[in-house]
Amino acid sequence: MSGTVTTGGTEALCHVLSGTGGAGKTQLAAHHARTSWEAGNTDLLVWVTATDRAAILSAYAEAAAAVTGTDDARRLGADDPERAAARFLTWAQSTDRRWLIVLDDVADPADLSGLGGRLALWPPTHPRGRTVVTTRRRDAALPGHRVDIGLFTPAEAVAYLTAKLAAQGRRDHPEEIATLARDLGRLPLALAQAATYLVDLHLSCAEYRARLADRARTLPELVPEDSGLPDAHRTTVAATWSLSVEHADRLRPRGLARPMLQLIALLDPNGIPTTVLTSPPALAHLSAHRTPGQGGHPPGHRIGTEDAAEALRCLHRVSLADHTPGTPHQAVRVHALVQRATRETLPEAAREALARTCADALFTVWPDTERDTALARALRANTTALTAHAPGALWESRAHPVLFRTGDSLGHAGLVTSAVTHFQDLHATACRHRGPDHADALQARRRLAWWRGMAGDAAGAALAYRELSVDELRLLGPDHADTLDTRHALAWWRGMAGDAAGAATGFEQLLADYLRLLGPDHLHCLVTRGNLIHWRGEAGDAVGAAAGFEELLTDHLRVLGPDHPDTLNVRHGRAWWRGMAGDAAGAATAFEHLLADYLRVLGPDHPTVLTARSDLAHWRAEAGDAAHAAAAYRDLLDDSLRVLGSDHPNCLHARRGLARCQGTAGDAAGAAVALEELMADYLRVLGPDHAETANTRAELARWRAPGQDAGGIG
Repeated sequence: MSGTVTTGGTEALCHVLSGTGGAGKTQLAAHHARTSWEAGNTDLLVWVTATDRAAILSAYAEAAAAVTGTDDARRLGADDPERAAARFLTWAQSTDRRWLIVLDDVADPADLSGLGGRLALWPPTHPRGRTVVTTRRRDAALPGHRVDIGLFTPAEAVAYLTAKLAAQGRRDHPEEIATLARDLGRLPLALAQAATYLVDLHLSCAEYRARLADRARTLPELVPEDSGLPDAHRTTVAATWSLSVEHADRLRPRGLARPMLQLIALLDPNGIPTTVLTSPPALAHLSAHRTPGQGGHPPGHRIGTEDAAEALRCLHRVSLADHTPGTPHQAVRVHALVQRATRETLPEAAREALARTCADALFTVWPDTERDTALARALRANTTALTAHAPGALWESRAHPVLFRTGDSLGHAGLVTSAVTHFQDLHATACRHRGPDHADALQARRRLAWWRGMAGDAAGAALAYRELSVDELRLLGPDHADTLDTRHALAWWRGMAGDAAGAATGFEQLLADYLRLLGPDHLHCLVTRGNLIHWRGEAGDAVGAAAGFEELLTDHLRVLGPDHPDTLNVRHGRAWWRGMAGDAAGAATAFEHLLADYLRVLGPDHPTVLTARSDLAHWRAEAGDAAHAAAAYRDLLDDSLRVLGSDHPNCLHARRGLARCQGTAGDAAGAAVALEELMADYLRVLGPDHAETANTRAELARWRAPGQDAGGIG
């Protein structure tokens, strides 16, 4: 800021420093003013605390008296500050003296405008004059060259804290300083006040961090008292945003900024999807908690998505949040200390009710089929933040369904180990809140067993479902839907553990009960028939499985229609068992046709579509077209890495298929090298006992050069 600043080759006469409260705008402006004065580049320096129009007029009136040096100007300032301000601005427009006017903390640009016949208070454009404005507002109408003042970089934050502590003879460990800077979100105001506080109380950075993490302590308890604030700060961290909230609430749509900020305060500071904050539960919160006395819509007006979006823009305009509609999954970002200050204004009962509203909003917008992996990732991050802020609120009467949706989403994203951990924690919490026989605990056990199997422990999953089935028979009875679902999963994992015939028997018995209870056209019956056919095929009857899926497809088309996901899944089974029955080329052709419909119904990035592409490549290779299969695996791997990440089982499976094609094409050594690298990743991601790890181990043994040891891996 010191010296002449140019923009695009043109000298900038007015700079607008815009940013959130506590970013250090005032300190930067003060440094610039002091440097300019001490360098002799300024003949008149006028500092205006521009929180309202009256304060601006008063400061201009005092400046008028200073530049004219007359008692008349002082009397004019007392009697008619607007005329005195006009005299000063006229002087600034015509003088040959060098002046600098700092308008600090402009709360409302309208205070400086000439609307309604009032005197315009913006300093004039003059070659010997300079203006610096600090404001939390980001209005497009602000004149001059806007400079967005954000947080310190990590290096700047560490350097600032280190210097502040060193000035008091402190030499804290660099890693502790860096961690404290991160915990404070690199906000200059928070860093300055924390440094003063821990020096005054002789605390280490680690001790201060422990206090900061203590939920029983509020932000006002973690900074110096008003009389001890450092660096000429006028407000504490906790109070610094209150004025911004008040101004945001007065912007149209009036009274909605504060309740919107309350919603944001419980979610992920790194990015909140727009759909969450404009969902029906969010709109109901805005309607019920609109700040009173702000005017706005007439009584009975229904708050809509446009109102919610405009409330987000209000928060953006006063720098309380960053709203970037072009990134819908992370459209709203907010500083964690703004969130904390907002949460601490809410009574506990209101905060817990708000948490349930946020959970409702997340669950409402969470799609049943996760086609958009970026959205699913954002929803999981927001649920994690919510449960951290209000851990008990989502267990008011029943465990909120968003808790279960989050764990399943982890698993569907390929993070099966994380899914297992999630449901282990959820089960422990359910037992603590409700007891082991409560429906929440049983549901958590059910999901835990499933993802344990998906993580590679098929036998453990089967055992867990068998034990759960005993408890559900005792608690719910044989015909309860949950009891039947558990029997379904038990049969599946029995087969995955190696007992294909036992799985087929389990599904055959379950189908008889479903037919008795639900009738032949119920979805549960159709799905159970498909699983029965599959495991009969795995037990050795591939031809019968192919025929069975052909017959089942006729019923799916009649009952569900051609585009239902389960109809497409039956076509998937039919194509697979056609290949297993010996018709590899026919299987490849069937997968080509199926893939076109999968793409149309589910979209290109859906995990099921990626799986179908993998199976298509597999049967092309089995049909003798290794070159096309290899190309398909390469394309699939690129998309899987982009959508799912390098450790997702689908990515690992595509790498194995590509290596197999490489070996089939004659490069056995290259295939072995690729599989050795893949084996290390399988061991790291899925462990030595997972079926995919075992398959890769066998594939590696196949392609290793004769004489090499195939048993040393895993």
